Amino acid sequence: MNFALRSIPIRTEKPRQSGLTMIMDKGMGLRGVKDFLSVASTHADIVKLGFGTAFVTNNLTAKMDIYREFDIPVYFGGTLFEAFIIRDQFQDYLNLIKEYNLQYAEVSDGSITIPHAEKCKYIEELSKHVTVLSEVGSKDAEHIIPPYKWIELMRAELNAGASYVIAEAREAGNVGIYRGTGEVREGLVQEILTQIAPEKIIWEAPQKSQQLYFLELLGQNVNLGNIAPSELIALEAMRIGLRGDTFHLYLNKIDPKTN
Repeated sequence: MNFALRSIPIRTEKPRQSGLTMIMDKGMGLRGVKDFLSVASTHADIVKLGFGTAFVTNNLTAKMDIYREFDIPVYFGGTLFEAFIIRDQFQDYLNLIKEYNLQYAEVSDGSITIPHAEKCKYIEELSKHVTVLSEVGSKDAEHIIPPYKWIELMRAELNAGASYVIAEAREAGNVGIYRGTGEVREGLVQEILTQIAPEKIIWEAPQKSQQLYFLELLGQNVNLGNIAPSELIALEAMRIGLRGDTFHLYLNKIDPKTN
């Protein structure tokens, strides 16, 4: 941090196992990536090249190399995984991971239907090579998954080898764990947390109100995903009580003499 300030909640340090911030890069240019990382690299843990953008991004390797210079792993969005699967190209996808020396892979079924046993097999196979993030939830707002099923799917995917499960919300934050208005399905979230360890869940939370909900519920070291690069510094300030929304959140919980 740039100067001394007491009563700041302690954040986990990189490389983090919890308190992760996953960035959604939907097409930043090389200069944009450099500018972003020049002020925010210490707060970004992993970067997702959103949906299928990796397929159409110019200078893809050069872009990924910039992230790697700052020790930030990059992976391809789950929609790209699904695009390979629906075309019966899983081995090609695995070869792609090796070709681009990826450390992470996302397994999702938000756009297509994959039998869950088959999805778990993909997770198991990929986990032999990379850290797997498996996404649970549908991108179809009309497809409502009951809480017990979320828990069942998350547990099975963690058992299959996923290091984290991602709670689906899309980049807009209006499906999955959220209503169409962006409001959190609180009952769903609370029920999930009765069975799944919070440190194993990355909550997609692109909207500030959603980020605030999870910070108030689970604290500064909650795992959050689908964060826009332009919002990362603001989120980190909010995580530690330096934004109006969370200004008083931690003040009564920390002994100034020990921090």
